[in-house]
Amino acid sequence: MLAKQRHGLILEEVRRSGGVRVSDLTQLLSVSEVTVRRDLEALARQGLLDKVHGGATRTGIGATEEPGFDAKVGRQPGEKEAIARRAAATVQPGSAIAISAGTTTHVLARQLAEVPGLTVVTNSMRTAQALGAGDRADRTVIVTGGIRTPSDALVGPVALAAIRSLNFDVVFMGVHGMAEWTGFSTPNLMESEVNRALIAAARSCVVLADHTKWGTVGLSSVAALDEADVLITDSGLPDDARAVLAESVEELIVVSSTVAPAGMGR
Repeated sequence: MLAKQRHGLILEEVRRSGGVRVSDLTQLLSVSEVTVRRDLEALARQGLLDKVHGGATRTGIGATEEPGFDAKVGRQPGEKEAIARRAAATVQPGSAIAISAGTTTHVLARQLAEVPGLTVVTNSMRTAQALGAGDRADRTVIVTGGIRTPSDALVGPVALAAIRSLNFDVVFMGVHGMAEWTGFSTPNLMESEVNRALIAAARSCVVLADHTKWGTVGLSSVAALDEADVLITDSGLPDDARAVLAESVEELIVVSSTVAPAGMGR
């Protein structure tokens, strides 16, 4: 196989799964590890992928780059609104739920205004504010406390202690990125630890992630893809990514990304 052909296959695999291992590429391409590493170095020099220990990932946002909440909130508003609306439809009155920090989960919080009797635990000040906006007497909002991150998540030992003393029916989880071999990830180590605690405390985990999250890899993995009971995403997700996720998560829900944002400007 010519180098150009190998490079094409490598880039296709990176695009499909978000990242590749050297060991997997040696089997896929039927070449030595030395050849694979040389190919990865060549592609990295061209800026076509990012070479990491043991493999490579899709080029783009760095694994430790953490945009602030305000920088992210305007991205894919229609997709986020549609995903949040579908997630809100699954919330049962009187249930105890957890909502992680994130811009899509923040939209979900706004969508819960008419659901009665909820107890909601969150490690996000923005989400807590959204939940309190309706002033419902039948709603209990518990904020974990902790150290504030650039994305307005509350993390650290205080947040962990609060979460580990509680139990939820379901946790709605926002993620920085998702990929086949790194799972769901975040650039913040402490936020990753808090998110893992939220998942452990819940009977069910629902991940909310628009299509742009596919192939993005953060520094710390939160959970494997198959740890999500439900993943709600939008129709912008590529077919090959849908195939990977459909095999991994218990239920994959794809909403139309052409839905006009509801309530924008509130």
